[in-house]
Formats: sequence, structure tokens, C-alpha cells
Amino acid sequence: MKLVFAGTPEVAVPALDALIASGRHEVAAVVTRPDAPAGRGRRLVASPVAQRAEEAGIEVLRPERPRDPDFLERLREIAPDCCPVVAYGALLPRVALDIPAQGWVNLHFSLLPAWRGAAPVQHSIMAGDEITGASTFLIEEGLDSGPVYGTVTEVIRPTDTSGDLLTRLAFAGAGLLSATMDGVEDGSLKAVPQPHDGITLAPKITVEDAHIDWAAPALRVDRVVRGCTPAPGAWTVFRGERLKLIQVQPVPGRDDLAPGALAVGKNSVHVGTGSYAVELLWVQAQGKKPMRAADWARGVRIADGERLGE
Repeated sequence: MKLVFAGTPEVAVPALDALIASGRHEVAAVVTRPDAPAGRGRRLVASPVAQRAEEAGIEVLRPERPRDPDFLERLREIAPDCCPVVAYGALLPRVALDIPAQGWVNLHFSLLPAWRGAAPVQHSIMAGDEITGASTFLIEEGLDSGPVYGTVTEVIRPTDTSGDLLTRLAFAGAGLLSATMDGVEDGSLKAVPQPHDGITLAPKITVEDAHIDWAAPALRVDRVVRGCTPAPGAWTVFRGERLKLIQVQPVPGRDDLAPGALAVGKNSVHVGTGSYAVELLWVQAQGKKPMRAADWARGVRIADGERLGE
């Protein structure tokens, strides 16, 4: 088939690579979000997908909105058979959805209908799921509600951050998307409607969602930290300033600390929660680089009775 690939962040690059390498289909162009300011100089930088496409000599389309007439006209000129999508980052209007004969096929990082929305990996970790995966489905105008072509599953490991899990899913999902394109092309795959039971939503994680509630149980604190790492980053407050929490570890044997209370040892920092304590392993103070929590504690000289949180 002739394909136009739509995607923007680094997590979409493995799927683009898989389609380029397959040799079975032609990636005629990619659609990605416009160049965005990045770094201290805030200079415009092309998306990871755009950079990879340019390296491969593939045409790059950067519409401000996917309903822009110039973009739609160019898409009609290319006349793709199908448009595979991974984390493109914009809603596709009906007029765009109707252009490819086989539609737009999205790679979504959950086992649909669970975790429809922008942040499925983060929500699956924060909810304590043991299994997740990726799904390919035919895009409709609803939110991740289209019929499913195929899935792969992935175990969520006890120490997985959303970054860890998303990296594994990006590569497993790349193979799934490539196989889905093959099945669509030869007619061996038929999309199956999603069940009405088991629908959960995964809206974008906000900075407030990443604010640690020390009255919550230790397992919940750990899941929020892992689910919000690397972005937007779990945080608490210490001496009136934000302290980013990069890695914590539940300590089931210690239940003598009140929520937010700090206990500093020679090489450890424990914090009380609504159940048992967690140990702070890596933190990042405002304006500082990430550091081991024990080194941070020695530097700030925590006094008896000090705590985390407002």
C-alpha cells in the first residue's frame, strides 16, 4: 500500500522505522506537528518524526491544523491507501479521515477499551494494573472508540516508570502496526468493534495530578511517582519550594512515621504515608540537577520535625 504516516514524538519513531524497513509498503509522506520552540534559546526544532523522515528522504507535511485546505489538497494528491498513526497529537476531521481508502489506523498504547485518551501508559501504572499492551484500531470521530485490528500485551514491572513502559510498548507496537498494515493490505485482518464493558478514560496528566498526597497509602505514592516519570514529574513541597520526586521505594516494615514526616538516616531518607513509609531514592530540588536523596538531605540539613507537603 501507499502510506502516509502521522506521528510527532520520539515514541512514534520505532513504528515509522518498522514501516520504512518492511519493504512491503511505500511511506510516501509523513504528517507531523509544526516545528516547536525548544531548549534555552527557544529556537524552532523539528519533531523527532520529521527529523527521521527527512533523514530517509520522505516528504514532511506540517499543517497547523489537519483541516487546513492546503494540507487536505496535498493529501488527496498523494492519494494514500492507508494512514498509520502513532501519537500525532491533533484531532483528525471527517474530511481528512475520508481521504485514504483504508482509513487511518492508530497505534494506541493500551488494551482497548481500557484507557482511551492521551495518557494510557501513565494511568495504567497509577491504577496499579499488572498487564497492559498496545492496540491498532480504525480511527473514528469518537475518542479511541474505533474497531480493533490487533493487540500485543506487556507486563507492567514493579519498578516501571511510564518512560520505561512506553519505550517497550513503542517497539512492540511498531511490529504490531507493521503487521496490521500487511493484514489490511491482503484482507486477512478485519477490525472488530470494541466491547461496551471495560471502558476507562486516560486524560492528559496535569501538574496537579502529579502532586503527592502523603496521606495516601505507600503503594499509591509509588505508583504516582512512577506514572508521572519522566513527565510531568511527581512533586511535593519542602520549605515552601517544590521538590521533584524521581524514584521512591515502599518500606513495608516501617509504620512509625506520620504522613509527610521525614526520618533521615546515614544513607537513607524515609517519609511517612497513609500506610507505611517510602524511601526517597532520587530527588531534584528547584534549580538543581537530580541527586540521590541522601545527598540532598545532607545538603539541606533537615531538622527534627520537618516534613514534606504543605
